[in-house]
Formats: sequence, C-alpha cells, structure tokens
Amino acid sequence: MSYLDNIRTFVRVYELGSMSAAGRDLRISPAVTSSRISQLEMHLSVRLFQRTTRSLTATEQGKAFYAGACEILSSVENAEAQVVNITENPKGSLYVAAPLGVGRRLIAPQVPGFLESYPEVNVRLRLTDRKVDLTTEGLDLAFFLGQPEDSNLRIRKIADVDRVLCASPDYIAQHGNPVSGDALLADNHECLNLRYPGATEFQWRLMTDAGPKRFRVAGRYESDDGDVLTDWALGGHGIALKPIFEVSEHFRSGRLVPVATQTPPEPVQMACLFTHRKRQDPKTRLFMDYVIARISDAVHDNAG
Repeated sequence: MSYLDNIRTFVRVYELGSMSAAGRDLRISPAVTSSRISQLEMHLSVRLFQRTTRSLTATEQGKAFYAGACEILSSVENAEAQVVNITENPKGSLYVAAPLGVGRRLIAPQVPGFLESYPEVNVRLRLTDRKVDLTTEGLDLAFFLGQPEDSNLRIRKIADVDRVLCASPDYIAQHGNPVSGDALLADNHECLNLRYPGATEFQWRLMTDAGPKRFRVAGRYESDDGDVLTDWALGGHGIALKPIFEVSEHFRSGRLVPVATQTPPEPVQMACLFTHRKRQDPKTRLFMDYVIARISDAVHDNAG
C-alpha cells in the first residue's frame, strides 16, 4: 500500500468528513480506509482525526497537513499529465451534479458522446433541484442556475439564461392573463413554486420600468422538482417561472403562452461550480469544455 494512496485517502476523509463516505468515493472498504489513515498517522507520529462513535473531526495537525496534501496530489496530477499525456487520455470517475431541468435537457444528452471520446472515464450524473455541497457530497463539479453561496469555490460562467412566466391557454381562459407582476398579485393568481430546502417564502424577481423588483408570490402548489411545475402549468393549474429553454417546445406547440410580459423575469446565470483542486483535474476541464461547447445554442433557445 503506497504512501500516496494513504494521502489520497486522507484528503477524501477530510473533505467528506466520514470514513465510510470516503471509502465509497474511493471504492475501498471501511477497513481499508481506516487502515490507510492509521498508517499515515503512524508515519507522521501525529493524530490527524479525533474519532468518536458518532463524529470524526480533523485535529489541528490534520488541518495543517490537508493543505500540503492537496499540493502533493496536485503536483502528482500535473506530473502525470506531462509524462503520460493524461489530458488526452483521462481516466477515472467524474461526479457531476445538475438541476433536474438542466441535467435532463442539456447535460445528460452530452454524456454518451463524451464517453465515446474518453472511454476510460466514468460519468456519475446526479440530478436534483436542491442546492448541493461539492465537498461533503464528493462532487467534481456542479452545473447550476443562480448565484452560489460559497465564495471559496471556482465558477465558470456559461451564459445568462432568459426566463419567462407562463401558463396554459386553459388557465388564461379561466383566470385571465395578468399583464405585469402587480396584476399577478392583485388578481391572486395561482403561482407554481419551486421549493428549496430551508426556503421560508417564494419571491420572483421581475424587471420593471424602475428596475428589478422582488414580488412575493403565493400558491397552493409547490414542489422541489422543476419539471413537476411544468406539468402543472401544462395542466392549467397555475403560472410557472421557467428558463425558456425548458419550455420552448411547449411555446412552439401552443400548450403554454407567456404571461405578465410587461415585467419579464430577470435572466439567471448558468455556470459550473468546482473546487480549486478540481480545476487541475484534466477530466473535469475536458468535461466542462465538451458540454459547454455543445449546449450554448440550446441555452439561448427561445419561444419563437
């Protein structure tokens, strides 16, 4: 068992905060994970983690060693890239997260082509509309819409995505077509809301003559799956705020139409999020380059 393997294991345990999670990420047993950490601690003559039956916390020595360990692994990866041309022949598993709508329509269709080009890479795609934590969930990169909360991560912007308020013709026939955000609230329209963990209220940021304005909306329908909101809108149950590329096919077919067009939603940023260390991973860079080059047109798909 190599010293470098022990360092890699330590880094994953530190980042994931769990022996079992690190073992799953590295595809080794909990016993092997624990053994590698013990060997590293014996070699360094320090305790890297404080362990109890319920928690695992890095010691001060462990925190200090983590920074150096990351530099060691980064140097090794760079050396391998130069010696064996790993940039052209990347290997290993790539863990990617994306929102449901973005993942299904934009990211997932690109995975087969990427794997054909790089047959020694495995892509593990996780789709969810909740906010993800790259470090604790063992992710290499995440596509997202909006603004990230963690400023310590790296961001690669893809585009500003246009959004639209939309409803079905049946809904409009029964409830009318609000021309603006103020009319939407005044007439008590049914708003279809995307629920995020910890959210206490729903706000739609719309563009007015005076600039962007937040409208506090309400409704009986809410879900943590954006596609569910689209289905409800198609069924005539209310008004949804959606990225245009997610509903453009329904606009073309006439099953959905824009509403409140005097105050359209503010565009939202689409970007990739990754850690500083993952920036040096060739397969991470290659996957970002591959996907972004192929989805730029689709991101700007409109209702026309």
